[in-house]
Amino acid sequence: MDDLSTMTTDCCICGGGPAGMMLGFLLARAGVNVIVLEKHKDFLRDFRGDTIHPSTIQLMHELNILDDFLKVPHQEVTTLKGQYNDFTVQIADFSYLPLAKPVLGLMPQWDFLNFIATQAKQYNNFKLLTEANVTELVKTNGKVSGIKAVTPNGMLTVSANVVIGTDGRRSTVRQQANLKVSTTGAPIDVLWFRLSRKKIDPVETFGRFAMGRMMVLLQRGEYWQCAYVIAKDGYEKIKQNNITSFQKEVAATAAFLSDRVDELKDWEQVKLLSVAIDHLEQWYCDGLLCIGDAAHAMSPIGGVGINLAIQDAVATANILYKPLLDKQPITIDILKQVQQRRMFPARIIQKVQVFIQNGIIQRKTDLTKQTKLPFFFKLLKWFPVLQRIPARVVGMGVRPEHIKTPKA
Repeated sequence: MDDLSTMTTDCCICGGGPAGMMLGFLLARAGVNVIVLEKHKDFLRDFRGDTIHPSTIQLMHELNILDDFLKVPHQEVTTLKGQYNDFTVQIADFSYLPLAKPVLGLMPQWDFLNFIATQAKQYNNFKLLTEANVTELVKTNGKVSGIKAVTPNGMLTVSANVVIGTDGRRSTVRQQANLKVSTTGAPIDVLWFRLSRKKIDPVETFGRFAMGRMMVLLQRGEYWQCAYVIAKDGYEKIKQNNITSFQKEVAATAAFLSDRVDELKDWEQVKLLSVAIDHLEQWYCDGLLCIGDAAHAMSPIGGVGINLAIQDAVATANILYKPLLDKQPITIDILKQVQQRRMFPARIIQKVQVFIQNGIIQRKTDLTKQTKLPFFFKLLKWFPVLQRIPARVVGMGVRPEHIKTPKA
């Protein structure tokens, strides 16, 4: 028989991703008792988003931990560029954003999460439980009052004033709560892989549109993290060809990689990201709230998913910390405030992503017929001041949040 153990806390957070770790840190910093459950042993998983947007860096400044944060190995980007066939165009300039450090950071997500975890562990009222897989919601008189999780030591039951689901786009929590998901759909998937980087390579992260192909290259120091866009559910068809065919496709998209595409020896080195855009019609039920990808799964376009999740976490902490500190019941009306605050920015960003997918990426095969730079890109070249608009949308998002939780 399994060893049944129990724990009690003010807030139980299911999922140790960006939303869960940031929320746990902010609540613990304010004096709230918090338990975060993460099903994996650590945060070390590849091919996760690693963009730390200016809005997130600003939060580090507001928390007075920016100097320590910047000591974590990372790259800083002040502009975003794109290569369209033979044309290079600067798309966004972050340097004009009214922030303490107006740059976009590139940091492996595991390093970011480890940094936030280190900050949170300074508080005795914070607990991070790894290898704790949440499998079931516990209800009392119809209200969610806790969770059950499988751990290496057996079953664990955690009772809490409120349960927060931050367990991603395949959320067990939202499924257990029977929260209704509305799917927008996405016409694309993404193939992730690594190729080595040489000193003579471009310095910046950038996107490439070439002869009907699209690929984003994220500069990771010693290597490129590559995101190659394909048609939805097209991976199996691509795999029917040998890896050499795919090597040629990559080389045709980014010619400077031609001398190293043979580093891709087989399809095991290529990982599929199935793109989904969806949202919960209602983010909450009595005793439970979902935020981040659990509430609104984002496309990888713009790399905004991490930062939108962090913004959700800040808003949630701002709204919940005081009633949790006062040991008040977290009512549906309180949880509703979070959705009212964060649903608008999430839906606007999703609409922008759908527009880009349907209006640009889905029609990318038309690029084979175009030898001139599209009018939109021409405007950005003719009027550089316009680059501040995509910088504002990508770098700060819609309705950026600010730290209102105190330090206990």
